[in-house]
Amino acid sequence: MIDDAISELVPIIGTKAACVAVGRPRATHYRWHRKSPAPPKPDRVALPQPRALDDVERKEVLRVLHEPERVDEAPATVYAKLLDEGVHLASTATMYRILHAEGEVSERRRQATHPARVKPELVASAPNEVWSWDITKLLGPAKWTYYYLYVVIDIYSRYTPGWMLAHVERAHLAERLLADTIRIQGVERDQLTIHADRGASMVSKPVALLLSDLGVTKTHSRPHVSNDNPYSEAQFKTLKYRPGFPKRFGSIEDARSFTKTFFMWYNDEHRHSGIGYHTPADVHYGRVEAIQEQRAAVLDAAYQAHPDRFVRRPPTPPPLPQTAWINKPEEEPPSQ
Repeated sequence: MIDDAISELVPIIGTKAACVAVGRPRATHYRWHRKSPAPPKPDRVALPQPRALDDVERKEVLRVLHEPERVDEAPATVYAKLLDEGVHLASTATMYRILHAEGEVSERRRQATHPARVKPELVASAPNEVWSWDITKLLGPAKWTYYYLYVVIDIYSRYTPGWMLAHVERAHLAERLLADTIRIQGVERDQLTIHADRGASMVSKPVALLLSDLGVTKTHSRPHVSNDNPYSEAQFKTLKYRPGFPKRFGSIEDARSFTKTFFMWYNDEHRHSGIGYHTPADVHYGRVEAIQEQRAAVLDAAYQAHPDRFVRRPPTPPPLPQTAWINKPEEEPPSQ
């Protein structure tokens, strides 16, 4: 057999010469050789480190470290004192290794522990049930100058019921914005949940007391989890990717003019993909049913005129989502 011949020749003349001798391409030999099982690896036997201390020396190190005058001292201190006495038993690292093997190295101070943050799961099936709010920075005319844009967004309708631009980020400004927005929208007690991340203004006591007085539930994102506040983050991205958004604003009046124009467009003109390509204002104020009927009538007329152009089914307008979620729970697989 060719395989047996190659196996016999390889140790003598090498793989290349063996393949030439039997007339087999080396690529074929290597390809078949890779398919063969790997030879078993011998069991590794741990050998003792020749420089390691023996048992007598390790016990002597432990005895010295356990002496009453040294038991509360750090190994580095014991090491230095022994050198001053003309004694060298082991290095500081070896002392730590010996103590660690005996279970005598641990943190003695009390360590703070924090329970795992609960993932917020919020659902809205109508306007003014769940709001999300956040603050973003807009660059001012000079380096290290910023304007702070406070924005409240309804997660169901994507409508922005309130916003404010200020020179600073302060809790009392957020408190005023939320109070005015809740009053203008006519929100009743126990109707609304307001979600935010864990910024200083969001978790401040004035904001918490205001929402408690108004009967509004507040929730917060988990630390360092931007996905827990997706609606505000997406709206800020839409703002900063708008045509004409400048690298820097020349003044706060300039920034306020731009943001005012943006929110007028966003609320009243922007066809939002998340709400069936309606405007947020139409969804927020209940005008979408009439608009959906009008869209359906237009599509029905187009189908009646040219049914051959719609191969699979008659056209329908994009549906309006029934609910909006922050962290929708995963559906459990059906039990077998």
